[in-house]
Amino acid sequence: MTPPTRDLNRALAEVSASSAGGAPFLIAFGLTFLITALLSFFIPKPTAALIAMFQGSLALPLALWLERRLGWRRMSPDNPLRALSGQLAMSQNLALPAWIVVYSLNPGAIPVVMAATGAAHFLPYAWLHRTRVYAVLAGALSLGAFALQLALGAAAFPYILLFVAAAYGVTAPIVYRHAARLSQGDRAALVSGEAAA
Repeated sequence: MTPPTRDLNRALAEVSASSAGGAPFLIAFGLTFLITALLSFFIPKPTAALIAMFQGSLALPLALWLERRLGWRRMSPDNPLRALSGQLAMSQNLALPAWIVVYSLNPGAIPVVMAATGAAHFLPYAWLHRTRVYAVLAGALSLGAFALQLALGAAAFPYILLFVAAAYGVTAPIVYRHAARLSQGDRAALVSGEAAA
């Protein structure tokens, strides 16, 4: 019987390996945030805010497709973190009612509110993927978007979206490499465990 700590470490490594450390989601959502930011220079702010709020409907299928291509294996059905991983992935959807309220009061505030929601969403991933990079991303999103909003006021809308896209773009390769190391280490541990058995 394996010690519980080793079982947890294997489960965590499998989550990172199957999801490529979350990099596919950062890539897909970073791309849709970038497109939304560029569009927001040319279309009315309320329209851009609606696009920002619902850009995930395009990003999610792309992210899932990329995850199948970039992940090293699928998560096993008996992984004890399977449900938690899914719940964390969908957690920011619960903020949609708040986004709708913000939109009805001030559509121009949607990017800063979405950045703060994203920050809260990413913080638990520091534990799930065993990297402080997600904690840094969370802090950068929240504080960076807030600083841009304070500095630029009403003009901050597209620049916050560009900032979020850039933050995702910088983070994606870092978490991907980290997940690759975890995946390789987990495979080596499995092989040595099978050899010892």
